[in-house]
Amino acid sequence: MNEVTIGIFGLIFLIALFCTGMEMFITMAVVGFVGYAIIVSPAAAMAALANDFYDSLESYSLTVVPLFILMGQIAFNTGLAQKLYNVFNKFIGHIAGGLALATVIGAALFKTMCGSLLATSATFASVAVPEMDKFNYHKRLSCGIVATVSVLGSLLPPSTILIVLGILTQESIGKLFLAGIIPGLLLTLLYMLVIFGWSRINPCIGPASNMKFSWKEKFITLPEVIWPLLIFAVMIGGLMNGFFTPTEAGSIGVAVLILLSLLKRDLSLSNFRKSLQESLRTACMILMLVAASTIFAHFIAVTNIPCQIAQWSTNLPFHRHFIMIIILAIYIFGGSFMDDLAFMILATPIFFPVTLSLGYNPIWTSIMIATTIGIGCVIPPIAAPVFIVKNITKVPLGEIYRGVLPFLISLMVLIVIMFIFPDIVTWLPSVLMK
Repeated sequence: MNEVTIGIFGLIFLIALFCTGMEMFITMAVVGFVGYAIIVSPAAAMAALANDFYDSLESYSLTVVPLFILMGQIAFNTGLAQKLYNVFNKFIGHIAGGLALATVIGAALFKTMCGSLLATSATFASVAVPEMDKFNYHKRLSCGIVATVSVLGSLLPPSTILIVLGILTQESIGKLFLAGIIPGLLLTLLYMLVIFGWSRINPCIGPASNMKFSWKEKFITLPEVIWPLLIFAVMIGGLMNGFFTPTEAGSIGVAVLILLSLLKRDLSLSNFRKSLQESLRTACMILMLVAASTIFAHFIAVTNIPCQIAQWSTNLPFHRHFIMIIILAIYIFGGSFMDDLAFMILATPIFFPVTLSLGYNPIWTSIMIATTIGIGCVIPPIAAPVFIVKNITKVPLGEIYRGVLPFLISLMVLIVIMFIFPDIVTWLPSVLMK
C-alpha cells in the first residue's frame, strides 16, 4: 500500500474507533502513532509521539486557553448573564418580541466574557425562557433563539474556537478576535431582524409585555453593561496596540473580573471553586485534543493527503468558491456528527492547506470555519446546545427545531454575505493590526 492508501484507511479506522465511544484525543493519538509507525518506523513514531505531546503542552501559546475559559466560567457562575438580560429587558422588553431581542443583546455582551457555547445556552435557557413564558411567548421563538444564540460564541471574542483555530493554523489570535467582531455583530443584527419580523407577522409568537420601567429604574442597571464592555475594550485594545499578548489579555481579564465580582460580592468561595474545576476540566480536554491532533497531523502530512487534495482540488473544472462551499459543507456535516471542537481539530490540518492553495485569505477562512462549525453544532444528531435547551425547558425537540430554522437561515445568510463581501472579515484586523 502507498502512503495515501494508508492515510485513507487511518481516517476510516479513526471514525470507527470514535463510533465505539472512545474519546477523540485517544483515537487521534492512537491512529496517528500507528500510521506514522507504519509509514516511517516504530522508533520514529515513538520519538514523534513524545516530542509532539511535549512540544504542544509546553507551548506558551496554549496558556491562553485556560485563562479565557476561566474568565467565562467566573462570568457564568456569578450570574452575569442574568444581569445583562435584566438590563435589556427593562429597556426593550415592552415591545413585541422585546424579551427575545433582549436575549440576543444580552448573549452578545455575555460573549465578550465567556467563550463557551454550551454555557451560553444553559444560562439563557434557565434565565430567558422562563421570563418569556410569563408573557406567553411561543416556545418556538423562546427556545429557538436560546438554542442558536450560542453560535455567537464561535465569532465574538473571546471565542474558544478562534483560539484553537489560531493555534492550529499559526494565525494571530488577536487578528482572529478582531476578524470575528463584525461578523458576530452582523449575526446579532440578523437574529434581531428575524425576531422583529416574526413578531410583526405573527404577534402571538412574541407578544409585548405590559411591564414598563421608569428611566431611573433603567439607568440604575446600566453599570452592569459598562463593566463587561470595559473589560472587553481593555483586552482587545491592548491586543490591537501590542501592549500585551493574548495570554496577558486573558490574565488581565480574569484578574479584573475576579476583583469586580469580589467588590460586588457576587463571587463566593464555592462559586470560585466550581469555576476553577469546570475550567480545569474543559482546558485539559482542549489541550489533550490539540496535543493528540499534532501527532495525527504529522501522520496525515507523511501520507501526502493534504498535498494530493490541494492539487486535485485546484485542477477541478469548478470555480474555487464551489470547492470552498464543499469544504464548508464538510465542516457543517462533521460538526453535526461529533463534538464541534474535536471535528475542527481533526479536519483543519487536512482542509486548511487546500483553502490556501485556492488563494483564500487565512483569516477569512478561519472565520468561515468558525461559522460553519457553529452551524454544525445545532444540527442533529449531536446538537449539544439544542439538547441542553430541551433538558432544561422540557420542550419537545420538534418544537425547538421549528424555532431554530429561521435562525439557521440567518447563519446561511451571514455565510453568503461573507462570501460576497470578504472585507467585512479582513478589514478590521488589517486596519488595527497591520
